[in-house]
Amino acid sequence: MIRAFTIAAMTLALASCGLPKLGGEDPPASLTTLASSAPEPATTVRRDRAVTFAVPLTPEALATTRVAAFRGGTAVAYIQDLLLVDSPDNLFQQLVSETVYRSTDLLVVDPRQQDQVPALKVTGTLYRFGFDADTNEVVVGYEALWADGDRVASRRFEAREPALGYSTDVAPALNRAANRVASDVATWITTGN
Repeated sequence: MIRAFTIAAMTLALASCGLPKLGGEDPPASLTTLASSAPEPATTVRRDRAVTFAVPLTPEALATTRVAAFRGGTAVAYIQDLLLVDSPDNLFQQLVSETVYRSTDLLVVDPRQQDQVPALKVTGTLYRFGFDADTNEVVVGYEALWADGDRVASRRFEAREPALGYSTDVAPALNRAANRVASDVATWITTGN
């Protein structure tokens, strides 16, 4: 009898909990992602060459679905009420892949299939993705490295967008900055510039 009462009480308690709070705060009304601003190709594009983008490495502060806010080079906090649908490394890899597919004649191959198709391999580090409180800017920084046979090249890309540090302005600024970096990467791997 006591055991049945305990189980019933625990079931009622769990059912009344609702959605869990994140870090003591209510969850945001929506989650944020990155979307390519490159237009879809107007016609079918012949794609004779292939490229694959590895998920970039990230520092520990970016290994989360929260958006980092940096101050003074050493302090890290997170923007209140701003959650990503996935971690920045995965979102950025998907954005670069989609941008290159839309804006070049390269076939973008999933990294899990790179052994089946000879492709230019692009790896890198997403070293900055968040809000810089010292400059009131969103910063996206990516150091890319590509290898094609004996040829290897690397380059750093960075884009900044003004923001005030609130979820409502940081999210669109992140998308704009990430799209600028993705567009620059697309130009670099197709022209070498």
